[in-house]
Amino acid sequence: MAATRAREGREGRTAERAEALALDEATVDALRSHLPRVARLVVAEIMREVPAYDVPFQGRMGRIIEKAVQVSLESFISLASRSAPQGAPVGVGVTAARDLGQAEARNGRPVEALLAAYRVGAGAAWRELSVEAIAAGVDAATLGRFAELVFSYIDELSAASVAGHNRETSSAERARVVHLDRLTRSLLASGTESELDSAATAAAWNPPRTLTAVLVPADRLETTASVLDPRTLTLVEDLPGEHDQAVALVPDAGGRARAHLREVLAGRPAVIGPARPWLHVAESYARAVRALPLAGEEPLDTDEVLPELVLRADPTALADLRRAALAPFDEVAEGAADRLAETLRAWLLLQGRRELVADALHVHPQTVRYRMNQVRDLYGDRLNDPDEVLAILLALGRTP
Repeated sequence: MAATRAREGREGRTAERAEALALDEATVDALRSHLPRVARLVVAEIMREVPAYDVPFQGRMGRIIEKAVQVSLESFISLASRSAPQGAPVGVGVTAARDLGQAEARNGRPVEALLAAYRVGAGAAWRELSVEAIAAGVDAATLGRFAELVFSYIDELSAASVAGHNRETSSAERARVVHLDRLTRSLLASGTESELDSAATAAAWNPPRTLTAVLVPADRLETTASVLDPRTLTLVEDLPGEHDQAVALVPDAGGRARAHLREVLAGRPAVIGPARPWLHVAESYARAVRALPLAGEEPLDTDEVLPELVLRADPTALADLRRAALAPFDEVAEGAADRLAETLRAWLLLQGRRELVADALHVHPQTVRYRMNQVRDLYGDRLNDPDEVLAILLALGRTP
């Protein structure tokens, strides 16, 4: 209501100034005869001074704009004449200016370009009309009131266009946020290529080559997203899987760019999934979710904990593997079994180099020999079978 009253107040002031002007018919006719030329000059000046309108105003569109400028100037001059009916509309109208602001927002042009066009156009029109008015014998006082009328109305047009532009922009932005949310959910749900392409188009989102899922605490998503690629997709609520994290899908953060991603996330709790083709980012998200139990207060790069993730993939299978692979140690006391298992693990990892095993375990090489003799007695020929050795090494992994 306040905005409406303010707008009506501006329109009223402009109308009052127009009624107070009362140019004689001879002056009005003289000014009117120059309007086609003035309109051409106004459009040319806008094209030259406001780059955003250089191309759009060329050709047929330029002629349409030129005619609109001429009609608007005609209404100004008619309204300023002594014979103008009281309460006649001013210029092309505030409603038309508001619609123009909305159209410019839809065309992706900033409102600043339109405001600049108004300023440049008003200056060019006034420069030409004032010269002709003086030539027609208009006195200084009347000329000043005429200037007030022109620039008062330009202020009204500018305010109306800003309102229209803002309304369209906020409406379009709200719609785009909804579409981006739908796109993100579809990506995490492994939608079909056709569905994802359609969702990306609806969201006006240009797909990157790859996406990387990054999980962060929900209350830190906003600050984390602020340091990421502006094309990053985010989602806070109702994510697949049982966890309380939010997700950011970061474009093109694979290869050498991964180091930069880890750098900007430094000091923030985050789990970084692998880079995947954007259509398959659900794979990156799923791996990041599986890695959550390994996360701490610093970023966790899942590419660096692949063995742990493999061992955690099926806990019951790993438990069965351990029982079978480490069964020979059941024949010795618990403490001795732990020492023998530790020695066997180091022996396998260091390829049987006794001195290196001794250094790793901080024991004498003779101790290593003694323990390995015990292990061989327990396992027999199983240590010569590559499949058995692989199963034993997996069973002796660090992951509990």
